[in-house]
Amino acid sequence: MSIEVVLFDLDGTLVDTAPDLIGALNRLLTEEGRAPLPAAALRRHVSGGTRALIGQGFGLTPAEPAYAALAERFLGFYERHVCDASRLFPGIPELLETLERGGTRWGIVTNKGRRFTEPLVRRLGLAERAACVISGDSAARAKPHPDPLLLACARAAVAPERSLYLGDDLRDIQAGHAAGMLAVVAAYGYLGDGPPYGEWGGDGVIQHPAELPELLERIAIRK
Repeated sequence: MSIEVVLFDLDGTLVDTAPDLIGALNRLLTEEGRAPLPAAALRRHVSGGTRALIGQGFGLTPAEPAYAALAERFLGFYERHVCDASRLFPGIPELLETLERGGTRWGIVTNKGRRFTEPLVRRLGLAERAACVISGDSAARAKPHPDPLLLACARAAVAPERSLYLGDDLRDIQAGHAAGMLAVVAAYGYLGDGPPYGEWGGDGVIQHPAELPELLERIAIRK
């Protein structure tokens, strides 16, 4: 049994969105009279989304009264600059072409809201090529719940056990396994600030997108 669909997490796996997300946070910090933070200090938190970035910038959690207004302003900045500097990771264009030439479809499953996902995917020229694009508000529950991945399988008309999810966050691996599919770590991504990826229990690890086709071949042979 071979893998019929490869599903990609978006931020930190398919697309390097850190420049635009960090830019939005630093615009907000500047407006609030605070010093911008270096990109190197923030990059690993990008996969954690708004909650992680506002936490790093302002030391706030969603439970605190000031959080909601700051988060909405941050998202407003980001929406206006969603694809100024975001780019496909090196090796991703070639990987997508390799998958397509070999007859393996691919899709996107992200916790990013639709208002950001759809314009970003369109501007990167991916919308018409993807078998499915599932945003954080497409399903009832976001990752680490399996709902978005199961919805992706339904949209792509493929069984979960014939699918593979590639992501750079522990939630991606948890969601993939909960959905009954293989889950592989994109170690070139942001990786968050939790346990090291070697402890996530992934079904494989790749250090560069170019390594995925060989991994798919090994999986096909094992099966």
